[in-house]
Amino acid sequence: MPLLTTTGQVLPLDTQDAQALRRLRPDAVLTFSERQVRRTAALAEDLGLPGHTRRNAELVTDKYQQRRELNGAGVDATRTALIQTPDDWIAAHADVGLPAVLKPTVGEGSRDTFLIDEPKTGATLVRRALTRDGVPRVLEQYLTGRDSDGYGSFVSVESAIAHGDAIHLAITGKFTQLPPFRERGNIWPARLTEDEAQRVLDLAGRAIRALGLCTGLTHTEVKLTPDGPRVIEVNGRLGGHLNDLAITSAGINLIELAGRVALGESVHVPLIRPDTVHFHYVSPSLTRRCRFVRARGTSIVRQAPGITGYRLLIPPGTELEESVMTRPVDIIQGVADDHTTMLNVIDAAMADLTHVYVVDGETQFVPAISPSTATVAALGDRAGRQW
Repeated sequence: MPLLTTTGQVLPLDTQDAQALRRLRPDAVLTFSERQVRRTAALAEDLGLPGHTRRNAELVTDKYQQRRELNGAGVDATRTALIQTPDDWIAAHADVGLPAVLKPTVGEGSRDTFLIDEPKTGATLVRRALTRDGVPRVLEQYLTGRDSDGYGSFVSVESAIAHGDAIHLAITGKFTQLPPFRERGNIWPARLTEDEAQRVLDLAGRAIRALGLCTGLTHTEVKLTPDGPRVIEVNGRLGGHLNDLAITSAGINLIELAGRVALGESVHVPLIRPDTVHFHYVSPSLTRRCRFVRARGTSIVRQAPGITGYRLLIPPGTELEESVMTRPVDIIQGVADDHTTMLNVIDAAMADLTHVYVVDGETQFVPAISPSTATVAALGDRAGRQW
């Protein structure tokens, strides 16, 4: 709060949001938080400012409504079912089939997202989830990825929408995920052929139009399947850590760009495809309940060739609950001449990086997982179970 007050007037949000803000006569309202997308849309609509409408915000935050909208518009044909009570599991399983993905209707970071390949497991997870938080679940057809040569079989499309016109800013490549769906970073440019890239961009554009989005930034996740690209989901905000990539690779500030869009300005930015490979690579935390103590070998990481930055994202001493969501401990930034060199750069930088945890009262030293780690079992049985 002391920092914020040096930049201007700070107004805590409460039940009188729109009335209080109207007195300040704002020119724009903007968020970069998934959890504030609906609230920001409501403020923008009430104040008559550019931004997502309430309906837009529902569609980009409710995974079931969004899938029905995309399927109904012919953008995709992914089987889906809504689960509101444990008894809904039987019908959902029959409609969607297995394997399938089970996830909350609203959430981010792959929170409580599971791959279900056995009916009994699905029924158990549904019962536990609904008992714990009561948030309805979505069961969706699992989209099998194509062979991606050790990279993630999905990408994301970053877009800016002004006055109903969508401008695609970049296609973000991904690393392979840790089970069940924990992400490990971003790559610019994505490792795609020209034809694949165009098909991905076309699909993202159709999805944006189908959802009726007119103003704002979107982060559209796309699965690369043997039969072509398929929509995973469309998010109504900027993707995490992507502004750093835009600044270092192209000198473009996406925070500023988002601000201009929120002000109602038109924007014109060519698709960002740097000649060198820029990346962010994160180390997910353990999925078990534990306490993060510290990271060892960080000075070596910072001095490694090709690495331009390293920082912790979880403060030492943080207590972590059991979770399967993407929960990064730290992030490595760097640049390489090509994608193969990038993997070698990260492998070398992380060779001596170790994360220290306390699990059930016992101190454990867990080597960081590099891109070349084929399976989590390579860490050994104890660490493998925890990952």
